[in-house]
Amino acid sequence: MSHDNALLIWVVPLEQTLSWWYQSLLKSSKKNEKKHEFQSPEFHFLFNDLPSNDFNTIFQSLGKFEHDLRNKIGERFGPCVFSGVSGSFYTRLFPSKSLHFVHSSYSLHWLSQVPDLIEKNKGNIYMSSASPLSVMKAYYKQYESDFSNFLKYRSEELMKGGKMVLTFLGRESEDPSSKECCYIWELLSMALNELVVEGLIEEEKVDSFNTPQYTPSPAEVKYIVDKEGSFTINRLETTRVHWNNASNNNENINNGGYNVSRCMRAVAEPLLVSQFSPKLMDLVFQKYEEIVSECMAKEKTEFINVTVSLTRKN
Repeated sequence: MSHDNALLIWVVPLEQTLSWWYQSLLKSSKKNEKKHEFQSPEFHFLFNDLPSNDFNTIFQSLGKFEHDLRNKIGERFGPCVFSGVSGSFYTRLFPSKSLHFVHSSYSLHWLSQVPDLIEKNKGNIYMSSASPLSVMKAYYKQYESDFSNFLKYRSEELMKGGKMVLTFLGRESEDPSSKECCYIWELLSMALNELVVEGLIEEEKVDSFNTPQYTPSPAEVKYIVDKEGSFTINRLETTRVHWNNASNNNENINNGGYNVSRCMRAVAEPLLVSQFSPKLMDLVFQKYEEIVSECMAKEKTEFINVTVSLTRKN
């Protein structure tokens, strides 16, 4: 390994990303320590997010991370340099052939924009079994365009043979409106529609609001990677995570509805307040918590993670 290594890591969620890299480096150092061959290179971490992200909060957490890493590995651990680069990862971000490794964690299911719908997605804020076929097609078209652009631009930035590991929300079913990927948003639609019935939200506002997200199947990921042509797939797999476990809240492990509602509020509220009154958010997520709690008491609820390992072609 040379001393010009550049590691590109998406910042969401930062703790999970750094923990993953941390464990990988520890494993590598212990393996090489037995052979008396471990000589750490310098590491350059390039964190990326949209310009609205608070990079100061991120950087404040990095000192402790590096301190803990040195305590575990020792002073042989090479210098770490951290940088923040603002911009959409659906555009070029870094110089050509400047990166060795790209890691994206829980980001690529977000689209660059809401799909251009030719029909209203009436009563829904995301795809559902009640959505028109044209809505499903528009969502996939936007995802295919965005993911293809992501692959294209990262291939230009990665060195020959560079690697990527991407994890994002997805589905195992080939049905884009499957409950395993859309149910969490359908329940939020139910909460909003209850407020429509109560006269607190205009029906038109719900009908015209759509979430800029797409949760692909492994087959769709493989198709787009093969079609774009810049990468070879090393491994492509799915894992299941129960809704309650995904919230990572040990203090309220038995209060599934609260945990999921709190987690989804952090994700969805910034989107919702652009369409609905901020004063209604407490009520929206109170209703959502009740709906989710009832749902989780009756059925098994899981998120599907899709993880793909890629190598840039020569």
